[in-house]
Amino acid sequence: MKSEITVYSDGGARGNPGPAASAFILFKDGNEMSRRSKFIGVTTNNVAEYYAVLLAINYIYKNNLFKDVEKIIFNLDSELVVKQLGGNFRIKNIKLKKLAEEIKSIERSIGKNIEYKHIPRTMNKIADSEVNIRLDENR
Repeated sequence: MKSEITVYSDGGARGNPGPAASAFILFKDGNEMSRRSKFIGVTTNNVAEYYAVLLAINYIYKNNLFKDVEKIIFNLDSELVVKQLGGNFRIKNIKLKKLAEEIKSIERSIGKNIEYKHIPRTMNKIADSEVNIRLDENR
């Protein structure tokens, strides 16, 4: 049976731009495998959202978690990031474009079916909570 990785990621900035953090929670076949968050300095909410995806995909790649999986699903409450990474919206912002290029490069290295899904904020509470914990620690 082929495995599946599901990631819930979120990023947030207090102020836009402002102090920002990114987080992800990774599940493999329904079991939590990892939970990470990082304070990323002063930036925008959109950069923090992209950075959360980058943190997660980097973690998957560096830890070879993709070897026996059929599909990797990223769940985000940022419709912009989902549509841009899915190829439905053009990326005009230089910082976002650079982050997207890094993500796409790792995607190619992984070589698996990777899907970005927009979910309501209410379904992304754990990742959101991790972002806020990291922001509170860095006041």
